[in-house]
Amino acid sequence: MSTPRTGSPRTTEPVPVVLAGARGHGRWHLNNLRRLADAGRVTLAGVCELKPLDEEELAGFGSQRPPVAQGDDFGALLDATGARIAIICTPIPTHTDLALTAARRGVHLLLEKPPAPSYTEYERMARGVAEAGIACQVGFQSLGSHAVSHIRDLVRDGLIGEPLGTGAAGAWARDEAYFRRAPWAGHRRLDDGAGGQVDVVDGVLTNPLAHAVATALALDGATGSDDLTGIRTELFRANAIEADDTSYVELTTRSGSRVTVAATLCAEWPDEPYVVVHGSRGRITFWYKQDRVLVQRAGHGPQETVHGRTDLLENLVDHLTADAELLVTPASTGAFMRVVEAIRSAPDPRALPADAWRTAPGTGAGEDAVRRVVHGIDGLVAASADSLTGYAELGAVWARPGLEAAP
Repeated sequence: MSTPRTGSPRTTEPVPVVLAGARGHGRWHLNNLRRLADAGRVTLAGVCELKPLDEEELAGFGSQRPPVAQGDDFGALLDATGARIAIICTPIPTHTDLALTAARRGVHLLLEKPPAPSYTEYERMARGVAEAGIACQVGFQSLGSHAVSHIRDLVRDGLIGEPLGTGAAGAWARDEAYFRRAPWAGHRRLDDGAGGQVDVVDGVLTNPLAHAVATALALDGATGSDDLTGIRTELFRANAIEADDTSYVELTTRSGSRVTVAATLCAEWPDEPYVVVHGSRGRITFWYKQDRVLVQRAGHGPQETVHGRTDLLENLVDHLTADAELLVTPASTGAFMRVVEAIRSAPDPRALPADAWRTAPGTGAGEDAVRRVVHGIDGLVAASADSLTGYAELGAVWARPGLEAAP
């Protein structure tokens, strides 16, 4: 983890923040803002939503003076509140334009992942941010874990011998209703209303389990846009959606290392995602949502440690007030965006044949509380991280090249 640089004294005044997108995942940001407001680090200056938040949603901010401003015009809200930081947690296709709206006003950013739906849009965002001279933090919260630098140090020091590759596994489950949570959910692209289309790329590797991709790349040290020399994808869908829900990506880095990620939203028994760093004399497993690390090596018993985490918004505030180094800059997500671009430009995901999956009770309520489970996918995802191979090579019939899937 980067440590704060000395030089600028910490200011005591809380930093005003505007949150764009306060529902869905935005509720997590609201809760985090409450925590930091209670600590005197920030104030919630405004919320940008199509429908204003009610009193219950704004619980904890009701006594704030001035009160929380609300509106659906992001730029106007930034102007009216004098915000220094904007959190953008809005639909993926809106990220770049909203980021540039803030940049033109000199407002610093916490930009949710994925930072953009295409590499072209990512470059446009990064260029505008750089030209404006603002700070931009990309919301890969797992990269705030102190375990990341700890694992890098262990590998560099040769604890597990010669590095052999990095594999990530993500076995999650989502109800069918998840893919109807918003008009853009489960889409690769949408009509723009003017006869064209905009990219969305709401697939398992680019949105819900994007942290698995970004964390695996970070542990390998391949984070820049020029750090990948090869990208191979296997994209599938069990659900009646446009995007992928069960996928594999294999990456070759400039140093010659191999990084793989297998992920699904159709697990039978959903579990914590993890990344495994393989070495010639052992392996390191990192459950990145739990900040938990397990070291297994020849001649030694297993060693498990749990690490702290630096919150990315707090790190951004420290960057502005105490000259701390940003943890997740746009430049450090360049390799991830190469993966997004490869998935965006790949052929549409293949629909799995009906005999490859079954329905199961979901976690929600009502008739939407149903989900699709791909037979054997839990074992395939784990085997992929262990062997650094994809579904086809592991023997999944439905992943065989050229297999015609059901529509």
